[in-house]
Amino acid sequence: MTFAFRILVSAALLLSPAAAQTGGNAISTTTISLGTATPGGGFPLYGSAFAEVMNAADGALTIAPRNTKGSNENIPLLEKRELDLALVAGEPAYEAFAGIGRAPVRLKILTAIYSNPGMFVVRADSPYKTIHDLVGQPVAFGARGSGLPILSRYVLDGLGLKQDEDFKAIYLDRAGDGPAMVEDGRVAALWGAGIGWPGFAAVASSVSGARFIAPGADEIARIRAKHAFLKPLTVPAGSYPKQSAPIASLGSWSFVLTREDLPDDVAYRLARTLHGAEATFCKKLAQACETTAANTVVAAPRPELIHPGVMKYYREIGVVK
Repeated sequence: MTFAFRILVSAALLLSPAAAQTGGNAISTTTISLGTATPGGGFPLYGSAFAEVMNAADGALTIAPRNTKGSNENIPLLEKRELDLALVAGEPAYEAFAGIGRAPVRLKILTAIYSNPGMFVVRADSPYKTIHDLVGQPVAFGARGSGLPILSRYVLDGLGLKQDEDFKAIYLDRAGDGPAMVEDGRVAALWGAGIGWPGFAAVASSVSGARFIAPGADEIARIRAKHAFLKPLTVPAGSYPKQSAPIASLGSWSFVLTREDLPDDVAYRLARTLHGAEATFCKKLAQACETTAANTVVAAPRPELIHPGVMKYYREIGVVK
């Protein structure tokens, strides 16, 4: 995106919703690209709802979701300015910001979207009840390029297990393929994360039903002793069909990240629109109830990683000083 075009984008976003109509004639809206992930996963579901809510709340704004290969593709697409915004899971974001295996990125956080307590799901009639029961078994660890396999690697490493050696690890071309593989026995378990994650919901709704396997309390302590950036998180009871009790696990927060040079006034406009519609977003999608300004401040690894335009809005509403 050229400098001149960015100025035009910035100016267009400063139009109020009322200014989107002039003399009965609609003026053009500004399109903001949003990278999600492969069909059937949580990111496309969230991205679609995000776009619908944002577009309805601001008539001069068009968020355009785009399926990608997930977090590991979204980060370089943002760096190359081929995306304006993208959904990125917590572990790839952590590694990118910290410069693990690469130079640190200069991308910014628009918002935290939801927490990702990681766990496995198996058929309710399967013999597997613990993580160690799955050793040696075929396990689908999520879509290639997504953040899910990275989260599972950290979790398993904390338990002294190697994902590609201690399991028959399978990586999916499409996130939506996993539930059927559990149901027909091609894999013993599917790894996933989050509240209302489509893969878990599909298995839990199947004829066979589901059992969830998460680290126990002692295992969580062991994992966090080695990987302290992972946080204790809970999947509330009722998050999935026939899940009668809460499930304790651990994980991180996923984010909407922005390209480095997204103008401050654009980020401010996006934050104001998003957080002004928090209640509407929550009603539309259960996971979105965690998409709040307060959660973003808590979830960000460092305050300076939040986009300056977003921080300006946060100061105005009193979330930060």
